[in-house]
Amino acid sequence: MKTRNAICGAAVAALMVAGSAGGALAAEPWGVWLNGRQDAHVKLYPCDDGELCGEIVWLKRALGDDGKPRRDVHNDDESLRDRPLLGIQVLWDLEDQGDGEWDDGDIYNARDGETYSGEVEVIDANTVEVSGCVFFICKTETWTRVE
Repeated sequence: MKTRNAICGAAVAALMVAGSAGGALAAEPWGVWLNGRQDAHVKLYPCDDGELCGEIVWLKRALGDDGKPRRDVHNDDESLRDRPLLGIQVLWDLEDQGDGEWDDGDIYNARDGETYSGEVEVIDANTVEVSGCVFFICKTETWTRVE
């Protein structure tokens, strides 16, 4: 009986370890994500310092009405308004808080040219919630994995 209980206990422990390892893998945000408006893909990747960064890698409307690549025309920094939107970094320096949460970084919103305090939370392997905040007012989008 003791042997059977020991075997069951070991099996439960092994399942718990395997389950927690699977959860850790699901908590990684790396990959390409479709934003909430479904008009851009953002690649999330580790910055040089291990923090979370992201850049635009696809736009539904990559070209403007003039047939040229859309530009960052709303940027507060006038010197950056001529850069193409495709390829710009929109998330940086988000710190790993554990359990799939990344915080204390910045998120750039090309729609209004503003940079916000940012946060990313991995909901599951195919879903993240991305929040940008000014003071205590936050806006959250749900992004879905593309790859």
